[in-house]
Amino acid sequence: MAGVINKIKAIILNIGKYSVRGLYILGSYVIPVNDKIILFESSNGRNFTGNPKSIYEEILNQGLDEEFKCVWVFTNTNTEINGNAIKVKKSFFKFLYYTLRSGAWVFDSRHLYYLRKNKKTKYIQTWHGTPLKKLALDMDYIDMSGNQDISIYHDDFKKNTALWEYLISQNSYSSEIFKRAFDFKGEMLEIGYPRNDILINKNNPEDIDEIKTSLNIPKDKKIILYAPTWRDNEYYEKGEYKFATEMDFDKMYNELKDDYILIVKFHYLVKENIDWSKYDDFVIECDADWDIQELYLISDMMITDYSSVMFDYSILKRPMLFFTYDLENYKNNLRDFYFDMVAEVPGPICETNDEMIDFIKNYTEEDYASEFGEKYKKWNEKFNPFDDGNASKKIIELIRNKR
Repeated sequence: MAGVINKIKAIILNIGKYSVRGLYILGSYVIPVNDKIILFESSNGRNFTGNPKSIYEEILNQGLDEEFKCVWVFTNTNTEINGNAIKVKKSFFKFLYYTLRSGAWVFDSRHLYYLRKNKKTKYIQTWHGTPLKKLALDMDYIDMSGNQDISIYHDDFKKNTALWEYLISQNSYSSEIFKRAFDFKGEMLEIGYPRNDILINKNNPEDIDEIKTSLNIPKDKKIILYAPTWRDNEYYEKGEYKFATEMDFDKMYNELKDDYILIVKFHYLVKENIDWSKYDDFVIECDADWDIQELYLISDMMITDYSSVMFDYSILKRPMLFFTYDLENYKNNLRDFYFDMVAEVPGPICETNDEMIDFIKNYTEEDYASEFGEKYKKWNEKFNPFDDGNASKKIIELIRNKR
Protein backbone atom coordinates (compact mmCIF):
# COMPACT_ATOMS: atom_id res chain seq x y z
CA MET A 1 0.00 0.00 0.00
CA ALA A 2 2.86 2.40 0.82
CA GLY A 3 4.16 1.99 -2.72
CA VAL A 4 0.78 2.84 -4.22
CA ILE A 5 0.47 5.92 -2.01
CA ASN A 6 3.90 7.17 -3.05
CA LYS A 7 3.12 6.65 -6.72
CA ILE A 8 -0.19 8.51 -6.51
CA LYS A 9 1.43 11.31 -4.51
CA ALA A 10 4.22 11.60 -7.07
CA ILE A 11 1.70 11.86 -9.91
CA ILE A 12 -0.44 14.45 -8.14
CA LEU A 13 2.60 16.55 -7.23
CA ASN A 14 4.02 16.27 -10.73
CA ILE A 15 3.38 19.16 -13.08
CA GLY A 16 1.72 18.59 -16.17
CA LYS A 17 0.67 15.85 -18.41
CA TYR A 18 -2.43 14.71 -16.63
CA SER A 19 -5.87 16.08 -15.90
CA VAL A 20 -5.58 17.45 -12.37
CA ARG A 21 -9.27 16.88 -11.69
CA GLY A 22 -9.04 13.30 -12.96
CA LEU A 23 -5.99 12.57 -10.85
CA TYR A 24 -7.68 14.10 -7.84
CA ILE A 25 -10.74 11.88 -8.26
CA LEU A 26 -8.47 8.86 -8.70
CA GLY A 27 -6.56 9.78 -5.58
CA SER A 28 -9.77 10.06 -3.57
CA TYR A 29 -10.31 6.32 -4.08
CA VAL A 30 -6.82 5.06 -3.27
CA ILE A 31 -5.14 7.52 -0.85
CA PRO A 32 -5.86 6.46 2.74
CA VAL A 33 -6.49 8.93 5.54
CA ASN A 34 -3.79 9.59 8.13
CA ASP A 35 -5.49 10.64 11.35
CA LYS A 36 -2.30 12.40 12.48
CA ILE A 37 -2.59 15.04 9.75
CA ILE A 38 -4.78 18.12 10.33
CA LEU A 39 -5.65 20.54 7.52
CA PHE A 40 -6.39 24.14 8.57
CA GLU A 41 -7.88 27.03 6.62
CA SER A 42 -9.18 30.41 7.77
CA SER A 43 -10.79 33.27 5.85
CA ASN A 44 -10.82 31.16 2.67
CA GLY A 45 -7.04 30.91 2.82
CA ARG A 46 -6.46 34.66 3.05
CA ASN A 47 -5.17 34.87 6.61
CA PHE A 48 -3.75 33.07 9.62
CA THR A 49 -6.51 33.97 12.04
CA GLY A 50 -9.82 33.08 13.68
CA ASN A 51 -10.97 29.82 15.20
CA PRO A 52 -8.61 27.59 13.19
CA LYS A 53 -5.61 29.65 14.30
CA SER A 54 -6.62 29.38 17.96
CA ILE A 55 -7.04 25.60 17.71
CA TYR A 56 -3.67 25.28 15.99
CA GLU A 57 -1.94 27.45 18.61
CA GLU A 58 -3.41 25.30 21.38
CA ILE A 59 -1.85 22.30 19.66
CA LEU A 60 1.48 24.12 19.89
CA ASN A 61 0.85 25.10 23.52
CA GLN A 62 0.23 21.46 24.43
CA GLY A 63 3.29 20.28 22.50
CA LEU A 64 1.09 18.15 20.24
CA ASP A 65 2.85 19.31 17.08
CA GLU A 66 5.10 16.28 17.66
CA GLU A 67 2.03 14.04 17.49
CA PHE A 68 0.25 15.78 14.61
CA LYS A 69 1.39 17.05 11.24
CA CYS A 70 -0.37 20.37 10.78
CA VAL A 71 -0.97 21.74 7.28
CA TRP A 72 -2.17 25.29 6.57
CA VAL A 73 -3.89 26.38 3.36
CA PHE A 74 -3.13 29.87 2.04
CA THR A 75 -3.66 31.84 -1.14
CA ASN A 76 -0.25 33.35 -0.36
CA THR A 77 2.21 30.93 1.21
CA ASN A 78 4.41 33.83 2.38
CA THR A 79 1.89 34.28 5.21
CA GLU A 80 3.76 34.03 8.51
CA ILE A 81 2.63 31.44 11.04
CA ASN A 82 3.81 30.09 14.37
CA GLY A 83 5.38 26.68 14.68
CA ASN A 84 6.53 24.36 11.93
CA ALA A 85 3.31 23.64 10.06
CA ILE A 86 3.45 22.87 6.36
CA LYS A 87 2.06 25.67 4.18
CA VAL A 88 0.32 24.75 0.92
CA LYS A 89 -1.06 27.00 -1.79
CA LYS A 90 -4.81 26.79 -2.23
CA SER A 91 -5.97 24.81 -5.28
CA PHE A 92 -2.47 23.52 -6.04
CA PHE A 93 -1.25 19.92 -6.08
CA LYS A 94 -0.01 19.62 -2.49
CA PHE A 95 -3.23 21.18 -1.25
CA LEU A 96 -5.31 18.63 -3.12
CA TYR A 97 -3.16 15.80 -1.83
CA TYR A 98 -3.59 16.89 1.79
CA THR A 99 -7.37 17.27 1.44
CA LEU A 100 -7.38 13.52 0.74
CA ARG A 101 -4.71 12.49 3.24
CA SER A 102 -5.75 14.53 6.29
CA GLY A 103 -7.57 12.96 9.20
CA ALA A 104 -9.27 16.25 10.06
CA TRP A 105 -10.26 19.43 8.26
CA VAL A 106 -10.61 22.56 10.41
CA PHE A 107 -12.14 25.36 8.29
CA ASP A 108 -14.03 28.53 9.21
CA SER A 109 -15.75 29.15 5.86
CA ARG A 110 -17.18 27.09 3.03
CA HIS A 111 -14.74 24.83 1.23
CA LEU A 112 -14.05 24.79 -2.51
CA TYR A 113 -16.95 23.13 -4.28
CA TYR A 114 -14.87 20.39 -5.92
CA LEU A 115 -13.14 19.06 -2.80
CA ARG A 116 -13.67 15.41 -1.93
CA LYS A 117 -13.70 14.25 1.68
CA ASN A 118 -12.92 10.73 2.80
CA LYS A 119 -15.60 9.30 5.08
CA LYS A 120 -12.90 8.78 7.73
CA THR A 121 -11.88 12.43 7.71
CA LYS A 122 -13.40 14.56 10.50
CA TYR A 123 -14.70 17.82 9.07
CA ILE A 124 -14.89 20.41 11.86
CA GLN A 125 -16.53 23.58 10.58
CA THR A 126 -15.85 26.36 13.08
CA TRP A 127 -17.72 29.08 11.14
CA HIS A 128 -16.77 32.70 11.82
CA GLY A 129 -19.44 34.43 13.85
CA THR A 130 -22.81 34.59 15.53
CA PRO A 131 -25.33 35.85 12.94
CA LEU A 132 -27.11 39.18 13.11
CA LYS A 133 -27.78 39.43 9.38
CA LYS A 134 -29.54 36.60 7.59
CA LEU A 135 -27.51 33.71 6.24
CA ALA A 136 -27.58 31.19 3.42
CA LEU A 137 -30.99 29.49 3.03
CA ASP A 138 -32.67 32.17 5.13
CA MET A 139 -31.78 34.81 2.53
CA ASP A 140 -34.60 35.70 0.14
CA TYR A 141 -32.46 37.82 -2.17
CA ILE A 142 -28.78 38.30 -2.90
CA ASP A 143 -26.58 40.99 -4.38
CA MET A 144 -23.12 39.59 -3.87
CA SER A 145 -20.31 40.09 -6.41
CA GLY A 146 -22.82 40.09 -9.26
CA ASN A 147 -24.40 36.73 -8.40
CA GLN A 148 -28.14 37.41 -8.50
CA ASP A 149 -29.51 33.86 -8.61
CA ILE A 150 -30.61 33.02 -5.09
CA SER A 151 -31.65 29.45 -5.98
CA ILE A 152 -28.16 28.61 -7.23
CA TYR A 153 -26.67 30.17 -4.11
CA HIS A 154 -28.96 28.06 -1.92
CA ASP A 155 -28.14 24.85 -3.80
CA ASP A 156 -24.39 25.48 -3.62
CA PHE A 157 -24.63 26.14 0.11
CA LYS A 158 -26.52 22.91 0.77
CA LYS A 159 -24.02 20.85 -1.20
CA ASN A 160 -21.22 22.39 0.83
CA THR A 161 -22.74 21.93 4.26
CA ALA A 162 -23.68 18.33 3.48
CA LEU A 163 -20.03 17.41 4.19
CA TRP A 164 -19.83 19.23 7.53
CA GLU A 165 -19.79 16.70 10.37
CA TYR A 166 -19.26 19.10 13.29
CA LEU A 167 -20.22 22.76 13.57
CA ILE A 168 -19.13 25.03 16.42
CA SER A 169 -21.74 27.34 17.92
CA GLN A 170 -21.22 30.30 20.24
CA ASN A 171 -24.75 30.10 21.70
CA SER A 172 -28.08 28.29 21.43
CA TYR A 173 -29.46 31.17 19.39
CA SER A 174 -26.86 30.43 16.69
CA SER A 175 -27.43 26.70 16.88
CA GLU A 176 -31.07 27.04 15.85
CA ILE A 177 -30.25 29.40 13.00
CA PHE A 178 -27.35 27.27 11.74
CA LYS A 179 -29.46 24.11 11.66
CA ARG A 180 -32.04 25.80 9.47
CA ALA A 181 -29.98 28.28 7.43
CA PHE A 182 -27.22 25.77 6.65
CA ASP A 183 -29.50 22.73 6.44
CA PHE A 184 -27.01 21.28 8.92
CA LYS A 185 -27.57 17.69 9.98
CA GLY A 186 -24.31 16.94 11.76
CA GLU A 187 -23.30 17.40 15.40
CA MET A 188 -23.56 20.89 16.88
CA LEU A 189 -20.73 21.73 19.28
CA GLU A 190 -22.06 24.33 21.72
CA ILE A 191 -18.71 25.22 23.25
CA GLY A 192 -18.15 28.89 22.36
CA TYR A 193 -15.56 30.04 19.88
CA PRO A 194 -11.90 28.96 20.17
CA ARG A 195 -10.82 32.41 18.99
CA ASN A 196 -12.41 33.89 22.11
CA ASP A 197 -10.35 31.81 24.54
CA ILE A 198 -7.82 34.65 24.56
CA LEU A 199 -10.49 37.13 25.70
CA ILE A 200 -10.96 35.10 28.87
CA ASN A 201 -7.38 33.98 29.43
CA LYS A 202 -5.47 37.18 28.57
CA ASN A 203 -7.78 39.94 29.74
CA ASN A 204 -5.30 41.38 32.21
CA PRO A 205 -3.01 44.45 32.26
CA GLU A 206 0.22 42.49 31.73
CA ASP A 207 -0.92 40.65 28.59
CA ILE A 208 -2.64 43.74 27.20
CA ASP A 209 0.52 45.79 27.65
CA GLU A 210 2.54 43.07 25.93
CA ILE A 211 0.18 43.08 22.93
CA LYS A 212 0.43 46.87 22.61
CA THR A 213 4.21 46.61 22.66
CA SER A 214 4.28 43.86 20.03
CA LEU A 215 2.01 45.89 17.70
CA ASN A 216 3.82 49.17 18.42
CA ILE A 217 0.60 50.79 19.68
CA PRO A 218 1.08 54.00 21.74
CA LYS A 219 0.15 53.63 25.40
CA ASP A 220 -0.61 57.24 26.27
CA LYS A 221 -4.06 57.43 24.64
CA LYS A 222 -7.32 55.52 24.68
CA ILE A 223 -7.96 53.19 21.78
CA ILE A 224 -11.08 52.94 19.63
CA LEU A 225 -11.40 49.93 17.34
CA TYR A 226 -13.41 50.54 14.16
CA ALA A 227 -14.45 47.18 12.68
CA PRO A 228 -17.33 47.45 10.17
CA THR A 229 -18.63 44.68 7.95
CA TRP A 230 -18.73 44.66 4.15
CA ARG A 231 -21.61 45.61 1.86
CA ASP A 232 -22.81 42.87 -0.50
CA ASN A 233 -23.40 45.29 -3.36
CA GLU A 234 -20.17 47.32 -3.13
CA TYR A 235 -17.31 45.38 -4.68
CA TYR A 236 -14.51 45.51 -7.24
CA GLU A 237 -14.80 41.90 -8.36
CA LYS A 238 -15.96 38.59 -6.98
CA GLY A 239 -14.66 38.17 -3.43
CA GLU A 240 -13.09 41.67 -3.24
CA TYR A 241 -15.28 44.27 -1.57
CA LYS A 242 -14.94 48.01 -1.06
CA PHE A 243 -14.38 49.70 2.28
CA ALA A 244 -17.91 51.05 2.60
CA THR A 245 -18.28 53.76 5.23
CA GLU A 246 -19.53 57.28 5.75
CA MET A 247 -17.29 57.91 8.71
CA ASP A 248 -15.90 61.46 8.52
CA PHE A 249 -12.27 60.77 9.37
CA ASP A 250 -11.38 64.47 9.10
CA LYS A 251 -13.94 65.34 11.76
CA MET A 252 -12.95 62.36 13.92
CA TYR A 253 -9.33 63.46 13.71
CA ASN A 254 -10.02 67.07 14.61
CA GLU A 255 -12.32 66.22 17.53
CA LEU A 256 -10.63 63.17 19.05
CA LYS A 257 -6.91 63.14 18.18
CA ASP A 258 -5.76 64.55 21.52
CA ASP A 259 -7.20 61.71 23.56
CA TYR A 260 -7.76 58.76 21.21
CA ILE A 261 -6.24 56.50 18.61
CA LEU A 262 -8.53 54.96 15.99
CA ILE A 263 -7.57 51.49 14.76
CA VAL A 264 -9.29 50.62 11.46
CA LYS A 265 -9.79 46.90 10.89
CA PHE A 266 -11.12 45.91 7.46
CA HIS A 267 -13.28 42.83 7.03
CA TYR A 268 -11.17 40.09 5.46
CA LEU A 269 -13.18 40.34 2.21
CA VAL A 270 -12.44 44.07 1.87
CA LYS A 271 -9.58 45.09 -0.41
CA GLU A 272 -8.48 48.72 -0.22
CA ASN A 273 -5.30 50.78 -0.33
CA ILE A 274 -5.99 53.99 1.55
CA ASP A 275 -3.45 56.66 2.38
CA TRP A 276 -4.03 57.54 6.03
CA SER A 277 -0.90 59.67 6.40
CA LYS A 278 -2.73 62.98 6.83
CA TYR A 279 -4.16 61.69 10.10
CA ASP A 280 -0.69 61.40 11.63
CA ASP A 281 -0.77 58.94 14.50
CA PHE A 282 -4.55 59.11 14.99
CA VAL A 283 -5.59 56.46 12.45
CA ILE A 284 -3.79 53.14 12.47
CA GLU A 285 -4.72 50.72 9.70
CA CYS A 286 -4.34 47.11 10.73
CA ASP A 287 -1.85 44.93 9.06
CA ALA A 288 -3.79 42.06 7.47
CA ASP A 289 -2.01 39.65 9.82
CA TRP A 290 -3.07 41.39 13.03
CA ASP A 291 -5.39 39.21 15.06
CA ILE A 292 -8.65 40.99 15.80
CA GLN A 293 -8.99 39.24 19.17
CA GLU A 294 -5.79 40.98 20.27
CA LEU A 295 -7.24 44.27 19.04
CA TYR A 296 -10.34 43.66 21.15
CA LEU A 297 -8.14 43.26 24.21
CA ILE A 298 -6.23 46.51 23.72
CA SER A 299 -9.28 48.62 22.76
CA ASP A 300 -11.16 50.77 25.24
CA MET A 301 -14.27 50.84 23.05
CA MET A 302 -15.39 49.58 19.66
CA ILE A 303 -17.34 51.09 16.76
CA THR A 304 -19.02 48.64 14.39
CA ASP A 305 -22.20 48.38 12.34
CA TYR A 306 -23.74 44.99 11.48
CA SER A 307 -20.65 42.86 12.00
CA SER A 308 -20.55 39.77 14.19
CA VAL A 309 -17.61 41.37 16.01
CA MET A 310 -20.25 42.75 18.37
CA PHE A 311 -20.82 39.28 19.84
CA ASP A 312 -17.16 38.54 20.52
CA TYR A 313 -16.25 41.99 21.81
CA SER A 314 -19.13 42.00 24.28
CA ILE A 315 -17.40 39.22 26.22
CA LEU A 316 -15.11 42.00 27.51
CA LYS A 317 -18.16 44.07 28.63
CA ARG A 318 -16.62 47.24 27.19
CA PRO A 319 -18.52 50.04 25.42
CA MET A 320 -19.74 49.50 21.87
CA LEU A 321 -21.10 52.09 19.42
CA PHE A 322 -23.09 51.17 16.33
CA PHE A 323 -22.51 53.48 13.36
CA THR A 324 -25.55 52.59 11.25
CA TYR A 325 -25.79 55.40 8.73
CA ASP A 326 -27.41 53.04 6.17
CA LEU A 327 -29.58 51.00 8.53
CA GLU A 328 -32.83 51.01 6.56
CA ASN A 329 -31.18 50.39 3.20
CA TYR A 330 -29.02 47.60 4.62
CA LYS A 331 -31.94 45.92 6.33
CA ASN A 332 -34.42 46.26 3.47
CA ASN A 333 -32.20 45.86 0.41
CA LEU A 334 -29.07 43.93 1.39
CA ARG A 335 -29.52 41.70 4.43
CA ASP A 336 -32.47 41.47 6.76
CA PHE A 337 -31.75 40.83 10.45
CA TYR A 338 -32.63 37.95 12.74
CA PHE A 339 -33.61 40.26 15.60
CA ASP A 340 -34.42 43.90 16.24
CA MET A 341 -30.94 45.34 16.35
CA VAL A 342 -32.01 48.79 17.54
CA ALA A 343 -33.90 47.31 20.47
CA GLU A 344 -31.30 44.78 21.61
CA VAL A 345 -27.74 46.02 21.06
CA PRO A 346 -26.10 47.22 24.30
CA GLY A 347 -24.83 50.54 23.03
CA PRO A 348 -25.88 53.70 21.21
CA ILE A 349 -27.17 53.54 17.63
CA CYS A 350 -25.48 56.45 15.83
CA GLU A 351 -26.69 57.41 12.36
CA THR A 352 -24.46 60.47 12.00
CA ASN A 353 -20.85 61.33 12.70
CA ASP A 354 -21.92 64.09 15.08
CA GLU A 355 -23.90 61.63 17.23
CA MET A 356 -20.95 59.29 17.38
CA ILE A 357 -18.40 61.96 18.25
CA ASP A 358 -20.69 63.48 20.86
CA PHE A 359 -21.07 60.13 22.60
CA ILE A 360 -17.32 59.46 22.63
CA LYS A 361 -16.42 62.92 23.96
CA ASN A 362 -19.02 62.83 26.72
CA TYR A 363 -18.84 59.14 27.62
CA THR A 364 -18.53 58.09 31.27
CA GLU A 365 -18.58 54.56 32.65
CA GLU A 366 -21.36 55.51 35.04
CA ASP A 367 -23.64 56.90 32.34
CA TYR A 368 -22.99 53.94 30.05
CA ALA A 369 -23.76 51.45 32.81
CA SER A 370 -26.91 53.34 33.73
CA GLU A 371 -28.21 53.42 30.15
CA PHE A 372 -26.99 50.08 28.79
CA GLY A 373 -26.02 47.94 31.78
CA GLU A 374 -29.20 45.86 31.89
CA LYS A 375 -29.17 45.43 28.10
CA TYR A 376 -25.56 44.29 28.27
CA LYS A 377 -26.38 41.71 30.93
CA LYS A 378 -29.22 40.23 28.88
CA TRP A 379 -27.08 40.35 25.73
CA ASN A 380 -24.28 38.32 27.28
CA GLU A 381 -26.71 35.82 28.79
CA LYS A 382 -28.13 35.25 25.30
CA PHE A 383 -25.02 35.36 23.13
CA ASN A 384 -22.03 34.42 25.29
CA PRO A 385 -23.11 31.63 27.67
CA PHE A 386 -20.56 29.02 26.50
CA ASP A 387 -17.30 30.95 26.10
CA ASP A 388 -15.15 29.77 29.01
CA GLY A 389 -11.61 29.93 27.66
CA ASN A 390 -11.42 26.21 26.88
CA ALA A 391 -13.03 25.83 23.43
CA SER A 392 -9.73 25.10 21.65
CA LYS A 393 -8.92 22.33 24.10
CA LYS A 394 -12.33 20.74 23.51
CA ILE A 395 -11.76 20.65 19.73
CA ILE A 396 -8.36 19.04 20.20
CA GLU A 397 -9.96 16.39 22.38
CA LEU A 398 -12.47 15.74 19.59
CA ILE A 399 -9.71 15.39 17.00
CA ARG A 400 -7.75 12.98 19.20
CA ASN A 401 -10.84 10.94 19.93
CA LYS A 402 -11.16 8.06 17.46
CA ARG A 403 -14.95 8.23 17.23
